[in-house]
Amino acid sequence: MLPSTSLAPTPQIEHYRRFLRERCGLVFEDYAALWRWSVTELDAFWRSIWDHFDLRSETPFEHALDEECMPGAVWFHGATLNIAAQALRHADAAEAAGHPAIVHANEAMLARGELGELRWPALRRQVGALAASLHELGVRRGDRVVAYLPNVPQTAVAFLAVASLGAVWSVCSPDMGPVAVLDRFRQIEPKLLIAADGVRYAGQDIDRMGMLAQLLDELPTVTDVVLLANLDEQADPALLAGASGAGRRAHRWDALIANERIREPEAVPFDHPLWIVYSSGTTGLPKPIVHGHGGVLLEMLKGAIHNNVGATVETGDRFHWYSSTGWIMWNCQVGALMGGTTTCLFDGSPAGPKDAPDWSTLWRFAALSGASFFGAGAAFYASCLKAGVEPMRHGDLSRLRAIGSTGSPLADESYDWIWTHCPKVDGRPIWICIISGGTDFAGAFLTGLITEPLVRGQMQVRSLGAAVHAFSEPDERGLGRPLIDEVGELVCTRPMPSMPLYFWGDKDNERYLSSYFDMYRGPNGEGIWRHGDWLRITPSGGGVIYGRSDATINRHGIRMGTAELYRAVEAHPEVMDSLVVDLEYLGRPSCLLLFVHLREGVSLDAALQQRLRESIKKALSARHVPDEIHQVEAIPRTLSGKKMELPIKKLLLGAAAEQVMKRDAMANADAVAWYQRFAEGRE
Repeated sequence: MLPSTSLAPTPQIEHYRRFLRERCGLVFEDYAALWRWSVTELDAFWRSIWDHFDLRSETPFEHALDEECMPGAVWFHGATLNIAAQALRHADAAEAAGHPAIVHANEAMLARGELGELRWPALRRQVGALAASLHELGVRRGDRVVAYLPNVPQTAVAFLAVASLGAVWSVCSPDMGPVAVLDRFRQIEPKLLIAADGVRYAGQDIDRMGMLAQLLDELPTVTDVVLLANLDEQADPALLAGASGAGRRAHRWDALIANERIREPEAVPFDHPLWIVYSSGTTGLPKPIVHGHGGVLLEMLKGAIHNNVGATVETGDRFHWYSSTGWIMWNCQVGALMGGTTTCLFDGSPAGPKDAPDWSTLWRFAALSGASFFGAGAAFYASCLKAGVEPMRHGDLSRLRAIGSTGSPLADESYDWIWTHCPKVDGRPIWICIISGGTDFAGAFLTGLITEPLVRGQMQVRSLGAAVHAFSEPDERGLGRPLIDEVGELVCTRPMPSMPLYFWGDKDNERYLSSYFDMYRGPNGEGIWRHGDWLRITPSGGGVIYGRSDATINRHGIRMGTAELYRAVEAHPEVMDSLVVDLEYLGRPSCLLLFVHLREGVSLDAALQQRLRESIKKALSARHVPDEIHQVEAIPRTLSGKKMELPIKKLLLGAAAEQVMKRDAMANADAVAWYQRFAEGRE
């Protein structure tokens, strides 16, 4: 049953403010005052989020914040819960009102105008049956279960079943190549793999059975593999059982969810590991970030306030954010279930068939699914604009009340395109909710709020509970000062429950500390989170992101490490050295530049360029493929041998060479001249 078209319901922020007034006796003059309270009184704020959403613990606890430090804050000590139980508690009321848990389509279904549904009772039964089956296979609390699955309902079922057991979930998207997947999964030594036989993307069938065998050869700890016949109904899991030695068992997905035994979610401590997600740095393997049940749950529910998304029973909301399973927005999309909101999943290319691009694809899905909130990466809207798409010509979008964007700054012309071509709500231009956050803490630092003024190019507010500031360069003690209307480093000065528990296998938190806490200290030596973005806080309290302040690549919202790309490029015998920079900056589309230093006598001809692009795509993903490849005389390096990615990025963005690099700290200072000429030519 599609929700009926109606006037926009009362904003979720108003429900929360009424709760604070009636239950806590707290009244705030404006959002700025509410935000200041939320980042000053951390215990009271996060307890209010718990109470506002009526969360339940099976054991008593006294405080929201028992010990404040960063990293290592202790939240809700003594509380026990399970994120799967929180999702499934909505089943009876939603089913009684006729609302499904998930609506979905793939490319073939959309072409037929067909929308699939997974009802709440079916979701509850499948999660319980799969949990029972996994338990029978030996999966226990703390075991890692990895998935190589597309954005289909079965992936949500698998996640909830794994979480219900207290096992630890981790997923990679089937568009990722073997190097990228193994760089992630090998680190966490999984016990069980759930995978699809293949996917259909951009009108093409992509078989993954051969790659699954390759993955299993390199994952000796996997004792069981579960195969989802997503592409070929006759796909045989037995073909995977023999990979990497004897003793591995293979199972059909359909058989496991048909288990007549049902296992209920088991309560785990608030900080029990929920999933491992990955955020790539500039060196080494991707960072395996561990988040906990309770922290993720609170952040997802708080995010619903900012996104103005409520339980479908109360609001009729349906939430869609286009994502692959390899992006944190997939986690957020599934997170809508925690608040009882119907989530809308599309599995396929947003651009339609490869041989006949069609950027109306997602808008047709939005109309078919009755989405009230439609989210995508900023690059998607730019592509729609360039393609001349007019969404309302492709279906009934009358239920649509909000547009979400993230991944990179939304260009001014994209605002105008959205306001021109998307439906008005209550006679006003549709609300655009721009967010900026990260995989690192599974949430948003800067976000939207429907009751606040919207200024193009800005995120409306700093998120509740997020003590975000733009800091000046640190002094010799590591102290920075907050800046207003000036560009500085994005920092968070107080802990949040969804910050990482730790990195998997990170001895003494060494890598965790160096990733976020190596630049700034508080006045008493406490840790301050440095996120790696340039930020300007406006006088009105909004925020503008100016791109990455480090050399990490951000392609359409998915952060990727340069180290992964170098391994693929430098495997070619012709390549002596390489350097990659991403010039995404304040509304410009991401421009990924690869510089290669080749063996003497070798030229960068079209054939070599093609081989490099194919290697990157095969080993990593299509998102990693650079926009331009240039042959250079040398790759600038420091005296310690590190590639000078960030100085070269700053140079190409217009900074003077003497401002961003010290020649006496370089091993080959003369190499900079080529990049200076290149930068001048690009201007």
